[in-house]
Amino acid sequence: MTNINQQIEDERDQARTVCDTKGENSSECAAAWDAVEELQAEASHKRQVKPKNSLEQYCDDNPEAAECRLYED
Repeated sequence: MTNINQQIEDERDQARTVCDTKGENSSECAAAWDAVEELQAEASHKRQVKPKNSLEQYCDDNPEAAECRLYED
């Protein structure tokens, strides 16, 4: 997760530089901030995805096992 946080900080710095040189209303400035937002969304998504526990992993590998049967009401 640290790597993506570093990428976000790098993109923020780049966006600030672009906006300072090209102007805050330029398309380059908007594109630079869009890149920051995309990285932030990716980081948020990665935080939401929880790792599978050992039973879930086992059932992924062995869906026919008795432990992995699903019963519907």
